Amino acid sequence: MYFDKNVKLLRTQKGLSQQDLADSLDLTRSKLNSYERGVQPPFDIQIDIADYFNVTLDGLVRHDLSKLTHFKLTQILKGSEADVRGRKLRLLTVSVDANEEENIEIVSMKAQAGYTGGYADPEFIKDLPKFKLPFLPKNKTYRSFQIKGDSMPPVIEGSWVTASYLQDWNDIKDGENYIVVTKDEGIVFKRLYNKLKSDHSLTLVSTNSAYAPYTLHIDQVMEVWKFETWNGFEV
Repeated sequence: MYFDKNVKLLRTQKGLSQQDLADSLDLTRSKLNSYERGVQPPFDIQIDIADYFNVTLDGLVRHDLSKLTHFKLTQILKGSEADVRGRKLRLLTVSVDANEEENIEIVSMKAQAGYTGGYADPEFIKDLPKFKLPFLPKNKTYRSFQIKGDSMPPVIEGSWVTASYLQDWNDIKDGENYIVVTKDEGIVFKRLYNKLKSDHSLTLVSTNSAYAPYTLHIDQVMEVWKFETWNGFEV
């Protein structure tokens, strides 16, 4: 684990004293000093520190950031990589069955307004209906979303799209279909074109030509789920 080493590296890279960083995080300097000396902080403080430095919690804890180039490290600290790797996303909230296997939560059209505010809330996720699709590989996390509108035929309104969670948005493949959870537009199902490296955006295209393509800046994206399968019956 590299948490203590990485915190010190990122702090010094930003030119901050221990007192400067402690003040920003509402900690005492002695507490911060102990974390840089190997004491494990509470989980909520780990998240606060990761958010402050614009890195994932996983990256802060499990990866040696000193191996990054100076340019790459500077990009991260300046926030120029936005949320491409999902670094401001929470650890994804999921539910499991009695065998500790993940369920597939069902997000109906009625539940979608609440989902954008409660997707990280274990209580909200726990209350969603659940089901299993035994033919799907077990090494992914899945969620099923009910589709609104007629922009993506042959998938019609009311159909259910089951998709797998995508942590690193660099892995979005041009011309493939995804569920995108957005801040302002709710949950949309579109064909995506990846413009993250050029201008931190995605181009969203409908299969119904009556709907024009449009651009979505990555700051508007909350979650991305890769299309796996769909059906047209009511759950």
